[in-house]
Amino acid sequence: MFKNMRKFCYILLVLVVASSCSEYQEALKSEDVKVKIAMADSLYNQGKYKKANRLFEQLVPLFRGKPQAERLTYFHADCYFQTEDYYLAAYQFERFSKSFPKSDKAEIAAFNGAKSYYYLSPRYSIDQEETIKAIDKLQEYINGYPNSEKISEANELIKELNTKLEKKSFEVAKQYNTIRDYKSAIKAFENFISDYPGTPYREKALYYKFDSAYELAINSIEQKKEERLQNAKTFYEAFKRYYSESEFLAEADKQYAAIEEELQKFAN
Repeated sequence: MFKNMRKFCYILLVLVVASSCSEYQEALKSEDVKVKIAMADSLYNQGKYKKANRLFEQLVPLFRGKPQAERLTYFHADCYFQTEDYYLAAYQFERFSKSFPKSDKAEIAAFNGAKSYYYLSPRYSIDQEETIKAIDKLQEYINGYPNSEKISEANELIKELNTKLEKKSFEVAKQYNTIRDYKSAIKAFENFISDYPGTPYREKALYYKFDSAYELAINSIEQKKEERLQNAKTFYEAFKRYYSESEFLAEADKQYAAIEEELQKFAN
């Protein structure tokens, strides 16, 4: 009896699914827009966003310039967002914002569009064009909706993205030091410290700036050596003044002693 009941339920489930699939396929092929809208709405409300969006893709061009366009265009964009297709979500939300600036969905569309760019931001080690774009879009949202309840979240996202840019900038400067391009390293660290005065990487940046100047001076030709040694000495003093208990100080002290020894030769 129990086995028969299970078999009956299974068959019933298969029939329901088959019927549902059949209705969906019919809606896709139907020329009746009411059937398409009803099916798209039903699927959207069930969280079946990919299926729903196939119908919204058909519907949006049909209603362009008509009253239903606003609603359909928003759902179309949101389906991309819900399925994590953030390139298309960003594009479609931006189109929605431009087409319907007075919509009651304009604010959430602007936020989710900006957030789509946030999700597109890659890890710090590769090109950060998308990160910069995400910051710009989130700032546009903050400027456009200064009283929004999403402001705090938007600011947190910007903070996170800026931290990624900081790390990227620091690692680029450090890479110059690693490959022994010390002139470029010094300049890159100077720019980094200027651009990010409150960065948590400041201690390391000041040390590697000094380390780059030290290596450049020690390995210089005689005509340029004294000037570069003095320059490195200045960087050491700045580093020690700010970070007198740094984990890098022992190594910096050894390098400073070598600088003093070399300078003594010029004094003699």
